[in-house]
Amino acid sequence: MSLPELRKVVTYDETIMSDGGRACTLPLRMIGVAAVLSNPWHGRGFVEDLQPEIRRIAPALGKMLTDRLIALAGSGAAIEAYGKAALCGTACELEHGSALIHTLRFGNFYREAVGAKTYLGFTNSRGPANTQIQIPLMDKHDSGRRSHYLTVQFAVPDAPGHDELVVALGASTCGRPHHRIGDRYSDLKEIDRDIENPAGI
Repeated sequence: MSLPELRKVVTYDETIMSDGGRACTLPLRMIGVAAVLSNPWHGRGFVEDLQPEIRRIAPALGKMLTDRLIALAGSGAAIEAYGKAALCGTACELEHGSALIHTLRFGNFYREAVGAKTYLGFTNSRGPANTQIQIPLMDKHDSGRRSHYLTVQFAVPDAPGHDELVVALGASTCGRPHHRIGDRYSDLKEIDRDIENPAGI
């Protein structure tokens, strides 16, 4: 991959063995991969047309980050929940980070690699070096499956620089330990019952 803006790639890997004082039935593994790159639009004033850089950079980032995350997970099948994030340096427009992750030229690499049906959860934010990157996750097949609402969180001590962007993908291998709040569909059934029988008769 030829991407002159790329400064470095950072990986994150966490395995949770117990929660709430109780051992996990399945250890929860949460992983992330982030690319730190110079902002190709920085110092050019207000750039109206972002498409040339999107077309050049987003596919390369999408493929590289997806390949590295799949390698970290062991396989696309091992990933159950997924998400993406962009973090902009303090002298960057929020639109610049958004431009690189909110395009099918970026996200489709990840979706197709894990066989996903849902959209990618996301965050766009701005901050100085060592700002926490937060990647919200959801089940790759079912957006109403609340057990897989998780957040991969990590920071890069020296990034983003004021003129840099951090673009990241995250994943988990299962849902939250001991999840027991139900899902969106059980709520809808309860609401329907309440509407049909408000007096509880």
